[in-house]
Amino acid sequence: MYKSILVAVALDHGDAAKALLDRAKQLAEPGGTIRAVNVVEPIPAYVTAEIPPDLFMNQSGRAEKDMQDLLVGYESVVPEIRVGGAAAEIMAAAEEHGSDLIMIASHKPGFSTYFIGSTAARVVRHAQCSVLVSR
Repeated sequence: MYKSILVAVALDHGDAAKALLDRAKQLAEPGGTIRAVNVVEPIPAYVTAEIPPDLFMNQSGRAEKDMQDLLVGYESVVPEIRVGGAAAEIMAAAEEHGSDLIMIASHKPGFSTYFIGSTAARVVRHAQCSVLVSR
């Protein structure tokens, strides 16, 4: 049983996120905290000149709404939206909140993933707490 679980959620993969949240509820000790974290990756600087300034704000706002929609029925789960690189922000959130478990979904790697690595792989390699990877 875990006292503080961080569930990394990809809002565009709702079924996988809900499966992780259900599993987190099983693994959390009574009175434990479950935190759902989504990371909005910033728009690269070389692209920002071509993109309307309010697009990023829309992206963050959409993430907040999608998170609210995802967490219907999970009222005890604490939502958090962060901005930055996914792996780094997931690990930073885990450290900030004293998480003793990070839960993250993975997928079958594509060709490019073998060279640059997936978010889940980076979290597994560098996290300071236990990591549960779900497929």
